[in-house]
Order: sequence, then C-alpha cells, then structure tokens
Amino acid sequence: MPLLITLFVFPFVEIAGFIIVGRAIGVLPTLALIIATAVLGAALLRIQGFSVLQRLNDDMRADADPGRDMIHGVMIVLAGILLLIPGFVTDIIGLLMFVPPIRDLVWKYFRKDISVFSQRSFSYRSGGSSSRKPDATVVDLDSSDFSSDTKADPGSPWIDNKNDKPKN
Repeated sequence: MPLLITLFVFPFVEIAGFIIVGRAIGVLPTLALIIATAVLGAALLRIQGFSVLQRLNDDMRADADPGRDMIHGVMIVLAGILLLIPGFVTDIIGLLMFVPPIRDLVWKYFRKDISVFSQRSFSYRSGGSSSRKPDATVVDLDSSDFSSDTKADPGSPWIDNKNDKPKN
C-alpha cells in the first residue's frame, strides 16, 4: 500500500519541483537544466559503468567476492536511469547514487543478505578461448547407429499417441 501511495504522489512532487524551479530561474533555464542532467547521467553511467565492470572482472579473475561491485553496478545503472527521467527529485536521488560513499552505505546495509556463487564449467586457455572439460563425453551417432523401425515404448514422450509413430 505505501508503494502505491508513493507511485501516485511522486509525479505530483516532480511537477511541483518543475513549478518551483521554473518560477525561480525561468522556463528555458529549467528545460536546459533537465537536458543537462540527462546528458550528465548518460556520461556518468558510461564512465562509472565501465569502471565497475572492470573491477568485477578483476574480482572474478582473482576469485574475490564480487558482491560489493555488483551492488555498485546495479546502483550506477539505477542512477543513470533516474538522471534520464525528467524531474528534479529523481535527479537528486540519481546524483546521490553516483557518490561512492553512499553506494558503500547501501552495500553495508545489504551485505548480509547477498551471496554470490560461482561455478566454473570451462577451462581457460591463453588467448581467451575456452575448451571442454577433459572428462566430458561426446557420443557421435550416424543413421546406421539407430533405427525407427523398432516398436517404441508407448510411454515415451517422443511418440505421437494418436498414430503411434515417432514424432519428427
């Protein structure tokens, strides 16, 4: 219920912000400010987003816990989206989410609830290519290795029970 009230009231808060800022600095400077925050949000998202992706990559290569950088990455994406949405309240929240100490506070709050599990299913070679696990079994069949002429199991999911013929 509080979320529903917030979603209903929030647009009115943003409109009130437009009116207050528009009266204080004028219509054209207000529109210019809205466009500037959108451009700033896109630029910050690109710069800080690549930085977080690099730290995540480094953490994964070092078998370190990437949880903090994952939270930072999510918050940077949310901050960029909030800056792209027209409105001064969303801009303030978005700019605050770009500040690393504020992201660290959020990380400290959520740290106990986040677990990151990694499963490595490929072995890595130099050059970045991956190969199969050494114990993987490959079965290669050609048309002489099987036949559809035999009586099939009626309980098989591959049988069309209407005509009792294998499905293609």
